[in-house]
Amino acid sequence: MTAAALRVRHELIGLGGVVERNWYLVKRYAWWEIAFFAWTVANSLTIVFIAKGIEATGGHVDINRLTTILLIGAVVWSYLGIVFEILVETVAWERWEGTIEYTFMAPLSRPVHLIGMGIFAVLYGIVRASLVFGAIAAMFHLHMPRANFVTAIVIVGIASVSFIGIGMMTAVLPLISPEKGTQFGFIGQGLMLVVSGVYYPVSVLPAFMQWIAKVSPANYALRGMRNAILDGAGVGAVWGDIWPLLVIGVVAVPLGLEIFRRGEIYAKRHGKLKRSG
Repeated sequence: MTAAALRVRHELIGLGGVVERNWYLVKRYAWWEIAFFAWTVANSLTIVFIAKGIEATGGHVDINRLTTILLIGAVVWSYLGIVFEILVETVAWERWEGTIEYTFMAPLSRPVHLIGMGIFAVLYGIVRASLVFGAIAAMFHLHMPRANFVTAIVIVGIASVSFIGIGMMTAVLPLISPEKGTQFGFIGQGLMLVVSGVYYPVSVLPAFMQWIAKVSPANYALRGMRNAILDGAGVGAVWGDIWPLLVIGVVAVPLGLEIFRRGEIYAKRHGKLKRSG
């Protein structure tokens, strides 16, 4: 086996190890995961019940369509939240477990480490989001006869690359600021919520917010998924939402890796790795 092949094999083993390690963490705290899943369902229901409230007040709208629009927004947002949570809390978990210095000294390149975390976050997030979507759709007896779930899955997969890249950028915050970095990471997620059209059309936003929405991958993911599930749009029909996701992903992942690398250097120079506050 050549040196290059051995190197690739080493990196792939490391990548699998990162994913497996996170799976063990999920299993270790399984009851907490169940509790957080219940919270996600409750939070999503709170949003979806908006449509029922409109119906109760006599609003003349397509309640099934409105409910589905809100459900997609709630589920995609919870999925994005999982990706952000796992990546942003990477450093916090390591500090809590007392393994952060060992992890950062392991014979594993940082891109493999972070991409492995991202892959696990995507796989775990898709499973949980699918369960939430199915449970709530069944509860409200939603009808989606034209739904093109293949296109929706393609969009989620492409959008996930962008989500991982942005998650890497926010993951550096608790690294350089043990005191408030994790909380600020979730503030960043909330700011994306405002401009991405999760619960309302982007067109209702002020002009400057609509410009910000153009660089939010969640905006394109939501619009494409809603077209696929509500109107049965194929991949070609939502290409206008797919190509921006590809561009953002190509930019976001390398940028996220570089930002994290610089943050790691800063944290090591200033002795912040082991600090918990």
